[in-house]
Formats: sequence, structure tokens, C-alpha cells
Amino acid sequence: MTEKKPLGLPSAKLIVIAAIAGIIAGAVAVYVKETGSGNGIVTAGAAQCEGVAARQASLNPLMKGQVAAMVAAETPRKLDGLSFKNASGVDQTIDSFAGRTVLLNLWATWCVPCREEMPALNALQAALGSDKFEVVAVNIDTGDDEKPKAFLSETGVDKLGYYRDASMGVFNTMKKQGLAFGLPSTMLVDEKGCLLGAMNGPAAWDSPEAKALIAAAIAP
Repeated sequence: MTEKKPLGLPSAKLIVIAAIAGIIAGAVAVYVKETGSGNGIVTAGAAQCEGVAARQASLNPLMKGQVAAMVAAETPRKLDGLSFKNASGVDQTIDSFAGRTVLLNLWATWCVPCREEMPALNALQAALGSDKFEVVAVNIDTGDDEKPKAFLSETGVDKLGYYRDASMGVFNTMKKQGLAFGLPSTMLVDEKGCLLGAMNGPAAWDSPEAKALIAAAIAP
């Protein structure tokens, strides 16, 4: 196993896990349906996502290297109905981030690959975070905030906003829609809330490949 690089670059083992996740994701493809769930629904939103197919096509060549496990959404759809809370306990949805490209990441403190990945997500936010882009990392630990907040503090993750869904409803919704098979799970969403792609497994989000993908996805 190679030595872990600064800012949380995943070890060789985690890169292998990510590659396997990409193969699985590619085999089943990324899809969404108009099916309800405990947390919300993912709706068609075809009119709202007009032009997304062209953007997806331009991003496909960039889904390689450290982000090869990212799979483009099969059909342009709006990612709707997800609900989680911010640091103040206020309900948030994807529409709360309208105008910003979002990297929506689901994680938990008991998920070892998630713990390895968080510093890299923090570094990505530090490098590219703006009024046009945000890493939205949603913790799905059950119980209170003590454990996730302690982990973030201990690992120096200080650039990410604090988002929580103790009900795990966000994960269960994404699982039912075929977007999340385990943790971590990550969705790339455009400034209109349209799904661009999804990834299962960890990635080196502070790598050149990840930054190139995000930079290309950010609305001009």
C-alpha cells in the first residue's frame, strides 16, 4: 500500500475500491425514475434539463483517472425531493443551491472509505468553492451531531458546510433510484439541479482529474 499523500489522497487500496465501484456502476448505468420514497422523489424535469445531454457528452472524456468511477446520467433528469439540514437545522434541498454546480456527497463516520475521502473533498472545496460551485457533503450518521462534528474537527475538515440527515432518507432515496449502492456515494448536479453523473466509492477529489472534471462542469 502506498503512503497516503497530504490532503487525504486515497491509498492504493481505496483507488482499487473506486475502480471496482466504477465497473459496477458502468454495468448497471445511472438511471432515475419517477418513483416516490421516504425522503422525496426524483422527477423527470425534462424541460428544466434541456441542453444537459450536450454538457454530459462534454464531460464524459474527463471521467477518467481518479474519477473514472463517475458515470454520466443516462437521461437528463432533475434531482428533486431530497431533504437534509444545514448547520442551523434549516431544511435544505438541491434547489437551495440553485445557480451553483453541486457535488453532493453522502458519508458517515462509520464508513472507512468516507473518512479517507473527506480531506480530499475539503481540499476540492478550498480550491474551487465559490458562488458557482459547492461540495455539499451530507452526513447520514444516526443520533446527534457529536460524532460527525468531532471527526471533522479532528481531521481538519474546515472548508465544507455542515449538512446532516440523521434519518438516512437521502441515502435511501438515492438507493431506490439506483444512484447509491453504498457509501460514499456522490452525485454531480448542475446549476439547475439536473443530474450530470453519479459515483459509488471514494475518489481523490483533490487530484488534477477531479479538478478538471469539476471545472468543466461549473456553469460559465
